[in-house]
Amino acid sequence: MSAKPSLSVTAGAPGLQYAAAGAWTAVHADELEAVIDGAARDRGGETAAIDMHRVEAFDTYGAWLLERLVRERKANGGETSILALPEHYRDLFSAMQDALIERPPEPPKENPVIATIEQVGKATAGVGDDLKAIVNMLGAIGAATGNMLKRPATFRLTSAVHHLDRVGLQAVPIVLLITFLIGGIIAQQGFFHFRKFGAETYVVDMLGILILREIGVLIVSIMVAGRSGSSYTAELGSMKMREEIDALRTMGLDPIAVLVLPRVFALIIALTFLTFIGSMSALFGGGLVAWFYGGMAPDIFIMRLKEAISITHFKVGMIKAPFMALVIGVVACAQGFAVKGSAESLGLQTTASVVKAIFLVIVLDGLFAVFFASIDM
Repeated sequence: MSAKPSLSVTAGAPGLQYAAAGAWTAVHADELEAVIDGAARDRGGETAAIDMHRVEAFDTYGAWLLERLVRERKANGGETSILALPEHYRDLFSAMQDALIERPPEPPKENPVIATIEQVGKATAGVGDDLKAIVNMLGAIGAATGNMLKRPATFRLTSAVHHLDRVGLQAVPIVLLITFLIGGIIAQQGFFHFRKFGAETYVVDMLGILILREIGVLIVSIMVAGRSGSSYTAELGSMKMREEIDALRTMGLDPIAVLVLPRVFALIIALTFLTFIGSMSALFGGGLVAWFYGGMAPDIFIMRLKEAISITHFKVGMIKAPFMALVIGVVACAQGFAVKGSAESLGLQTTASVVKAIFLVIVLDGLFAVFFASIDM
């Protein structure tokens, strides 16, 4: 059986000299606690050295108490050194020292006003970084398009057709459904409120102009940003995480020409097509509501619609569509290339892609409204 732990002290020239002996283990916890407490009270302000070469056994509990003694003496202003600890116990004591590293004090609470200003500054800097990434992606797409026009055979037509099917044809059912409902809701609200003024016929004017110029292209663009823009970001982000994009560069291929250009071209064509069928579906939904809710016969609705709208309203909506698609494609691809090496980054960039694309689509729609108003169109 191992001897009980002890820690004798003598006063030496440099300071206190301790000699440890016995078993410094959890079996002798009571005796060891008393030994350490007594040593901690011995002239704590002086330097001390603890000779451990006569220690017969040493476990985690003993290492913890020894480290506690060193810390308590240091807190009282006395430095303590450990001498002659058997080599096979040194790793244990070092591990205990590392485990008991004191946590840094919590930083003081910031002034909420300063914290708010700091957040605004960081957000502003983030907007600049986002604009830079979008402009860089737009420039890369422009350069890749120029190279493609010089060598049309390099354009990946198969990939473009595949993406056209995914973002265009496969999106037709949901676009038809949503725009049909939107057109019906606008017509119902128009009849409900215009009826108070005896102006039910003007619901057709509002419906036709609003859908062809604004609502048709805007609703479809928002749907495409959420459906296809997020898909583009997730696909490119996954490729970035698996280093497939780096592999393309290693093979001498341009990732923009291979991955981005077919997607953006397919999106431009698909969004223009979806805007047309979405607008027609919304008008059809509005016509049905006018018939069943407003009591307006279909032939009267069509005649009034012909009088209310012109080819100009149709052109305004269709002109917007390719630009909306370009914005969605550029933002989605830029966010995909910004993905880092974690799943969290992929999720954050996908969310950011949808939010930024929808925001920019609405801003672009407002700019188009001002532009067309300025040229009286």
